[in-house]
Amino acid sequence: MKILFVASEVTPFAKTGGLADVASALPKTLKTLGHDVRIMMPFYSVVEKGGVAVRKGRKSASVMVDGVEKKGFLRQASLGEIPVYLIENKEYFAREELYGTPSGDYPDNAQRFSFFCRCVLELLKKMDFRPDIIHCHDWQTALIPHYLKHERKNDPFFARTGVIFTIHNLAYQGLFPKEELATMGLSKECFNIDGLEFYGKVNLLKGGILSADLVTTVSEAYCREIRTPEMGCGLHGVLQTRKEDLVGILNGLDYEEWNPAMDREIMKNYSHASLSGKMVDKIGLQRLMGLASAPEIPVFGMVSRMVAQKGFDLIAELLPMIAKAPMQLVLLGNGEERYLKAFNDIKAAGARNISFTSGFDHSLAPKIYAGSDMFLMPSFFEPCGLGQLIAMRYGTVPVVRRTGGLADSVFDPRDNDKAPNGFVFDEYSAEALWEAINRSLTAYQDKAFWKKVMRRGMSSDYSWQNSVHKYLELYRKALLRKGGEA
Repeated sequence: MKILFVASEVTPFAKTGGLADVASALPKTLKTLGHDVRIMMPFYSVVEKGGVAVRKGRKSASVMVDGVEKKGFLRQASLGEIPVYLIENKEYFAREELYGTPSGDYPDNAQRFSFFCRCVLELLKKMDFRPDIIHCHDWQTALIPHYLKHERKNDPFFARTGVIFTIHNLAYQGLFPKEELATMGLSKECFNIDGLEFYGKVNLLKGGILSADLVTTVSEAYCREIRTPEMGCGLHGVLQTRKEDLVGILNGLDYEEWNPAMDREIMKNYSHASLSGKMVDKIGLQRLMGLASAPEIPVFGMVSRMVAQKGFDLIAELLPMIAKAPMQLVLLGNGEERYLKAFNDIKAAGARNISFTSGFDHSLAPKIYAGSDMFLMPSFFEPCGLGQLIAMRYGTVPVVRRTGGLADSVFDPRDNDKAPNGFVFDEYSAEALWEAINRSLTAYQDKAFWKKVMRRGMSSDYSWQNSVHKYLELYRKALLRKGGEA
């Protein structure tokens, strides 16, 4: 099949979250199976600064934005053997950040990404690349399915192209004032309850959900959760209308990138068969973080955005208890000021068993995964989560809340249907999290049991090889609907 991935961020070119990892790893896996896979994304400043080799293309496209003609120039890079097409427009994409500054989103995001979506479709025709499948990701690309279903429904070039739309996080919807309809060149007719209208605003994610042939999200549990009023972020009714076309597929992990036997960033390599190196990594992490070098003290790691979604209100509430407990906590993250303050305050109060590093450090993250005994993810919601999958790969036992992808991948000793590979709590409360932490501390004392749990996580297969075939099934289904050959 000819498959085009369209995403607003792709590792290693530009990344703010897990979307970028998926938009890189899934195409690479599809390529190994012999498919013609290509990627399109904006040409941000960060791509240029990242030192990636980018070639100038000869193609360009002119599209109308707010009644003014804007030009997009095609550039090309590579992800292994996969062509990556970057759409250049300095006015829209030559900026420090992808979507906004710390003070808020860029005010012209509706124009930026409607321009990008229109350019994708125009450039495909100029390149004469007719995909069997266009796989779009999140609100930034949601206008592509909308344009194809409404504006280009009679365009023979796209008549047999199936469109898949993936929701990575339903909380981010691309909401704009209704005045932006004209800016994006959209008809007033689509501003209604069965179209883009959402409580008086334009909702681009809603447009993608309603217009794509099939809709996916990044775990089976999250797929169920987002159809409920509690977790549907106002779109549960819309998702319910498409439940027959909505599928949850757990994200995979790039096992070449995350491999304790080969990782150059950790202090000593180790494997499922030989775990001795992990203790070297643990003691190395304790020393690096200024903690007591004590093999017997359990180390809990966290690599996370410090936001409410990730359970940081629970962590902040428990910090005084953690400071007195026979454990150590190592956190790498950045986020909301209130959580930064909570960690800085507990350190200032004299807590010696808590280490906090602000920001994101690509070298430190693998050291935390390798050197920790447990990995904390007490998320309020978690569409998929990669942290728990990486942790298990490194023999670090996850302690998580039962939600989304965490529920699909981590199983507690008290669960009867699965062999345990971690510790899980249900109620979103500090008490429930503390109980799970204490159960893991007790289990850690039983070394034979603990090694079994570690090895079970390390031997689990959460690679993309599992998920890729589920996507291929969907691609074939979408193609058949278009009358194409699957």
